[in-house]
Amino acid sequence: MTALLDELGKAMNKSASTEKSKSHHSSGLERKVTELKTLYELASAISSSLDLEVVMNSILDVLHRDMGMERGTLTLLDSQNNELFIEVAHGLAKEEIDRGRYRIGEGITGKVVAAGEPIVVPNVGDEPLFLNRTGSRGDIKKNTISFICVPIKLDQKTIGALSVDRLFNEEISLDEDVRLLTVISSMITQAVRNHLKVKEQKDKLESENVRLKSQLRKKFHPENIIGESKRIADVLASVELISQTRATVLLRGESGTGKELIANAIHYNSDRLKGPFIKISCAALPENLLESELFGYEKGAFTGANANKLGRFELAHEGTLFLDEIGDIPPSTQVKLLRVLQEREFERLGGTKTIRVDIRLIAATNKDLEAEVKAGRFREDLYYRLNVVPIFLPALRERKEDLPGLANFFIEKSNRENNKKVKYISDAALEHLLQYPWPGNVRELENAFERAIILCRSDTLEPENFPITVIRHTADHAVSSGGGETTEAGSLTVAVENLEKKMIMEALERTDGNQRKAAKQLGITERILGYKIRTYGLKE
Repeated sequence: MTALLDELGKAMNKSASTEKSKSHHSSGLERKVTELKTLYELASAISSSLDLEVVMNSILDVLHRDMGMERGTLTLLDSQNNELFIEVAHGLAKEEIDRGRYRIGEGITGKVVAAGEPIVVPNVGDEPLFLNRTGSRGDIKKNTISFICVPIKLDQKTIGALSVDRLFNEEISLDEDVRLLTVISSMITQAVRNHLKVKEQKDKLESENVRLKSQLRKKFHPENIIGESKRIADVLASVELISQTRATVLLRGESGTGKELIANAIHYNSDRLKGPFIKISCAALPENLLESELFGYEKGAFTGANANKLGRFELAHEGTLFLDEIGDIPPSTQVKLLRVLQEREFERLGGTKTIRVDIRLIAATNKDLEAEVKAGRFREDLYYRLNVVPIFLPALRERKEDLPGLANFFIEKSNRENNKKVKYISDAALEHLLQYPWPGNVRELENAFERAIILCRSDTLEPENFPITVIRHTADHAVSSGGGETTEAGSLTVAVENLEKKMIMEALERTDGNQRKAAKQLGITERILGYKIRTYGLKE
């Protein structure tokens, strides 16, 4: 492109110099000089930007100003529906551009694309094939307008057309206009190629985005959330009820009860599905970083702020913002958060421009916010702003009837992730799981199943595959409820000891006697494992 600019510049200067040295200027020479100037400007425009719309607007402006060509139009072929549409036009209103769509072979433009050859219509009022579909020329019967259309080709294939109007004038050579437009069409081919590649990639990304969001909506649909207990059914009913509203939601419950899962379900079943779902843990960041993450900052706001940064509120515009562990937010940030919830506006750190956002807020906490308010650690007015629609998620120990369904789900998931083929869980193992209180809730249950699947050597999970804390709790519970009968041979205590011995020996065998690795697999400390080995008289 640089070489072309240089050649055109030299040719333009030479022609201009020749023109000055002659006392009489022929119209042919004037035309050539004008064409050279035009081509030089067009080459500069093409090399100045990668944006096809910017390039074509510059080109069509030059053709209008210097060559007297009106209503310059770039028409491209949509390969998916085999239809031509106007990509860029000079002097046409948006509604006129929208009307300019043609099938291949339809009208003059359609025939140019179909044949791959230029067409000149000296007077559009006398040509029945000229459709004037845009309606931009008024009553063409009363006008004397010439229409010139040349194909745009890429890799020997016609992908569009370049067209202009000319006021009919016998002194104007339409053949020269065709020649000029053909040169221009070849010049813009690379810009069109880049545009089509970018458009293709954008369409693929948009299609993939729609597909993924559809999958997420299906994945997080309340019907696909595992649980048949009344407690979880009440939660899912609330999700169905509030998803289509804009109300702020406060998710309450212990750690590991699935608050983020419910937040996803609310978003992906709402009318904000197409918008972003932005999440942040308020407990994971120190106070100075949390504020900048939420509200963003301007360049120079503090040391290290080398560029503007969008905050999570801006990123969540027209979508949903999920603030996890909201109970850990510091008092100074609580004030700013309250303002955003009230006014839906804020300023970035170091900035003065007020930014308005349209978001749906979902917050979550495992803290007793009422107690935090009484203790003065959480603002009462912010609490009321957040507590519009509270949803309480039950602990796993409060919905034990859901455990078999969760067990099947985690077996399938862990098999898939660890390339295992476990099919069942024994009644004895399931009984241990039902007796255990699961202080870590569903998160702890999932970890226990992943460990059990990894250690399982058959197609059935047995008690010894699960963490020893789960097994010991069940045994201790049974002993404490059985009146303390622990001394007779064959008692539950002896059975538990035998099970412990077996699990420890298997762990040591798997780790080639490495107590540190064995203790990790068993879910106990190395010191406790050493004590157990000595107590049971096992070989170290």
